[in-house]
Amino acid sequence: MCLGIPGQIIQVADSALQLAVVDVCGVKREVNISLICQDDPKFLVGKWVLVHVGFAMTIIDEEEAKQTQEALIAMSQLEHEVGDFLGLNQK
Repeated sequence: MCLGIPGQIIQVADSALQLAVVDVCGVKREVNISLICQDDPKFLVGKWVLVHVGFAMTIIDEEEAKQTQEALIAMSQLEHEVGDFLGLNQK
């Protein structure tokens, strides 16, 4: 199963490469924002997104992000998915 992990964009890392820094449960990582960036990427700072395999897939509202995090925690999936996000669960 593939899951999108909610995170908040905290800064634009490289607008030319369409990269932004996303905070996922306190873990910060660069992700590609090309799928959600239609205008100036600085307008995405503060937005919540679903991240999958290094890409911000869609913009979501904060309430949906919090509910998704809670659901993932309840399913005991968040730790595993955050590990995947960090590249810790590679063989």
